[in-house]
Amino acid sequence: MNRRRFLLQSAAALGGLTSGLTRSSAWAQAPAVVTPDRLRPQIPYGVQSGDVTGERAIIWSRSDRPARLVVEWATSDSFRDARRVVGPAALAPGDFTARVDLTDLPLGQQIHYRVRFQDLGDGKIWSEPVMGSLRTPPASRRTITFAFSGDEAGQGWGINPGWGGYRLYEAMRAVGPDFFIHSGDQIYADGPLEESVKLDDGSVWHNLVVPAKAKVAETLADFRGNFAYNLLDENKRRFTAQVPMLVQWDDHETRNNWYPDQTLGDSRYTERSASLLAAYAKRAMFEYNPFRIDPVDPERVYRSFSYGPMRNGLYSNIARLA
Repeated sequence: MNRRRFLLQSAAALGGLTSGLTRSSAWAQAPAVVTPDRLRPQIPYGVQSGDVTGERAIIWSRSDRPARLVVEWATSDSFRDARRVVGPAALAPGDFTARVDLTDLPLGQQIHYRVRFQDLGDGKIWSEPVMGSLRTPPASRRTITFAFSGDEAGQGWGINPGWGGYRLYEAMRAVGPDFFIHSGDQIYADGPLEESVKLDDGSVWHNLVVPAKAKVAETLADFRGNFAYNLLDENKRRFTAQVPMLVQWDDHETRNNWYPDQTLGDSRYTERSASLLAAYAKRAMFEYNPFRIDPVDPERVYRSFSYGPMRNGLYSNIARLA
């Protein structure tokens, strides 16, 4: 076969193949458009549930951009007969945090929920779902288990990825508590972290350090960054996705032993008003926790919770948080 004949026959064969592909492709369905992850709202800090009271529970999450929170819940992980709750828009003034108050939950049930954010710029774009679960108070007598702790990332000890991070959260999760009471000092706003801390045995503790934890907190962004820091830990995110939270505050959310109208003499601070720092701290705490906000007093921290069938009896109050 000479060169010219080879080229002519090859072209004919290729043309036939191409036309065959074209005809068969006409019967094929066009592939679905896949949205790149960078265009989807992201959920960097997982999900939390909290303030579970009888038939109600708060579901919290945070987007990385303007988006609307949507929560689905069901009593099985198959989400058969799931109920859908369209929540508020997560916007910059609230640091893109949002929450919904689930109502009419059945007593004594494991509630499975999934959180998604719908992009406000394009309603067809959704985040990937993040799953969570919680247990509602029992309708009849049974043993309940709860865990409590406090003082998180204090005294210079933060998230050490090489050590396994906040391993205590994983230990508590393994017990399967009905709920968890965080008894204050959720953050140490006055306790910056250093990347390396030399231990007594000569080894070195390595903290994960972000800008908000490299200095004392003085701005609203600083306090938000302190609360967000703890949610960088995988153990804590896994825990909050499975165990409802009841949270309060103490002093280190603002500064050690602060009091209203105090003028700080600490040279680390350029902002000297403890009252202003406390206002920033409280706002960030509400934004980053599954609080049920009091509509009459939106800055109220004090709440009272009941749990179980004697919730209206003499021993109804399982916790009073202030």
